Amino acid sequence: MTNPVVGIVMGSQSDWPTLKHAQETLKTLGIASEAKVLSAHRQPVALEKWVTGLEARGFKVVIAGAGMAAALPGVVAARTRLPVLGVPMESKLDGLDSILSMVQMPAGIPVGTLAVGRAGAVNAALLSAAILALSDPKIATSLNEFRAKQSNASETPQDPA
Repeated sequence: MTNPVVGIVMGSQSDWPTLKHAQETLKTLGIASEAKVLSAHRQPVALEKWVTGLEARGFKVVIAGAGMAAALPGVVAARTRLPVLGVPMESKLDGLDSILSMVQMPAGIPVGTLAVGRAGAVNAALLSAAILALSDPKIATSLNEFRAKQSNASETPQDPA
């Protein structure tokens, strides 16, 4: 896949075991993505450069995962008009600190915050696909197929007797 349309950014390498589920889900749906480790606190200049260049490079959505203070999604949202989907990382407080940081954004700087951990990463990818599907019939078809497959997998087989 070329020409990524979803950016995945995390505050540290330790967030990758969670956020890789977002990238894997996007790949399953045929959506190209780019993943970066860029800390809002330790690499603010590099983060600024990456975020402000996303639109020009054709990106449409950003998934930002962070733990503890979880400033990364808010910082990203403050620097782009692209939709930013926040994935709180599990932490010493079971991710409560992360999720509260993300959902308490001031009016005017929205971060679409999802569940803590793997479920949030997968759902961020699926929400990204839903956003992209509004203007891309191929992604819409892929998302519909994914959902149908998911629904069929959860059906309980009938007893033939």
